[in-house]
Amino acid sequence: MGKLDGQVAIVTGAARGLGRAYAHRLASLGATVAVCDLNLKSYAEFELEAEAMTAETTVAEIEAGGGRASGYELDVTDEAAVTGMVADVVAQWGRVDIVVCNAGGMDEGNIPATTSACDQASVQFVVDLNLCGTVNVVHAVAEHMKQQRSGRIVTISSLAASMPNGAGGGGHYAAAKAAVAVYTRYIAQELGPFGITANSIAPGSIGTGLVQETAASDELVPRIALRRTGTVDDCAKVVEFLCTDLSDYVTGAVIPVDGGILGTDP
Repeated sequence: MGKLDGQVAIVTGAARGLGRAYAHRLASLGATVAVCDLNLKSYAEFELEAEAMTAETTVAEIEAGGGRASGYELDVTDEAAVTGMVADVVAQWGRVDIVVCNAGGMDEGNIPATTSACDQASVQFVVDLNLCGTVNVVHAVAEHMKQQRSGRIVTISSLAASMPNGAGGGGHYAAAKAAVAVYTRYIAQELGPFGITANSIAPGSIGTGLVQETAASDELVPRIALRRTGTVDDCAKVVEFLCTDLSDYVTGAVIPVDGGILGTDP
């Protein structure tokens, strides 16, 4: 028997990387998982992500391991698409117990070199994806969870929201992730009386295929207390904590998963 047997989870951005790890972790605990992504084969964009796959999609991997999952290709910035996905999940499985709002990031083809170089279009793209995408998912599941009088909402902030990098770039992304953390604290207060918890994790340097193929994360290691880059499982373990009875009395928290980089000298 798994801790999440009989429960239904939605994980966005789950085709690869961190989202894939969250989906696998929840499925291993017994949850039925709705795997959502803009492209369920987005791992193909990164060699290391593709090498990590053991089946055609995250859904196929979960099913091969004896779990239950369904795949949805959608853009989380499309409110109607998100609402439709949640309605389908409820129609298919009767409930929504857990949501992990993992979809996010930057426009990889258009990252301004500095924060002051960000124009309105680049800021809007990042805010839409990270903040508005999270809002759309929470909006779509909140009423279902309130009717159940139970639920777990996990959002994804970032170390960047609390510690600027030395170069001063990426401020629009950091601001969007800071907004996600604040939004989460507010929904925790609103939804707490209905038995729903809402928490956020703030990953630091995590060794996904994207990070390994696009950035030299090793330069951060001497500034990390644990002297290593994080893994997707490091984050997935915290998501497990927030989605099980281990965190029954935890809500409105923003939990850093950064190996202890906060508080170190820049």
